[in-house]
Amino acid sequence: MKSIRLLLRQVIYINKAFWRNPASAFFTFAFPIMFLIIFNALLGNKTTHIGDKISHYSTYYVSAMATFGLISASYTNIAINISYARDTGILKRINGTPLPKVSYIGARVLHALLVAILLVAITALFGRFFYQAELPSGLTLLRFIIALVVGAVSFSALGFAITAKVKDADASPAVVNASIFPLLFLSGIFIPLGNNAPSWIHWIARIFPVWHFALSMQAGFIGTAYNWTDVIVVAAWGLFGLLISIRYFRWEPAR
Repeated sequence: MKSIRLLLRQVIYINKAFWRNPASAFFTFAFPIMFLIIFNALLGNKTTHIGDKISHYSTYYVSAMATFGLISASYTNIAINISYARDTGILKRINGTPLPKVSYIGARVLHALLVAILLVAITALFGRFFYQAELPSGLTLLRFIIALVVGAVSFSALGFAITAKVKDADASPAVVNASIFPLLFLSGIFIPLGNNAPSWIHWIARIFPVWHFALSMQAGFIGTAYNWTDVIVVAAWGLFGLLISIRYFRWEPAR
């Protein structure tokens, strides 16, 4: 009970620190909405084939930008913020306090989950009111929420894992963005992957979790088939990130 109480207090502290950095908080929520507006201004009146469905680009990009927002809120933000905290000695000081490590890491993941849920909700409502996008409901909503929670936790674990490759805080944006942006393009987040896309792109996309998570999100917004295998693949990558973090995560800056 004490660890849970400390975890919740740490979540409150992290949340206060998050909102007291208005520039970071603003762009965390603004980027998905900004990209949603831009893509719909360019392609919103067209349609595309997604699985066995024909979807307007407006609905497609609501799903895609919700996916992008969640990954940014969990993977990107955690990796960059943890790298900065480690490089400035904050993690070293936290490690020397009575606060259990699991409470601190759990608070980071829980806060990322809360921000991700809020960001997906804002993106979905924006798409609904301005682009008449369909929202998940009923059993689809329950499956959507499960996929969202699994995705946020898994990408948070991968965010901790990638910090092992970040030598200092200055390099963190470059390393983190270089590790995720190619996968965003290859997984059809910014440009839908049609049947005419090269087979090697589909092959690579299926290996990594972004493509599988995007399919789960599309099932909620577009109505394509929901496949539990996609959720399992994302969870497996989260477990992989957890194991890497346990083995290589550092609380002190590199000497």
